[in-house]
Amino acid sequence: MERKAYIEIDSERCKGCGLCINACPQHIIQFSKEFNNKGYHYAEFVDPDNKCVGCAFCYNMCPDVCITVHRLEKEKEESKA
Repeated sequence: MERKAYIEIDSERCKGCGLCINACPQHIIQFSKEFNNKGYHYAEFVDPDNKCVGCAFCYNMCPDVCITVHRLEKEKEESKA
């Protein structure tokens, strides 16, 4: 299956609140087992089956703006223009 979208999470800015984890309808965000420099278990994107559709629910829920959403089909169209 081809990847449609993915997210990037800034692990150093993430405070591990879990709002993005609860908001994700695909259940592809989880708490890391590692700690960031602030001592938080940060959220991490885990999507081996390419389930991310780029809905941006996680982005909208993040109070610290740690998440960037990449929609690959849209990015391909923009690069052609």
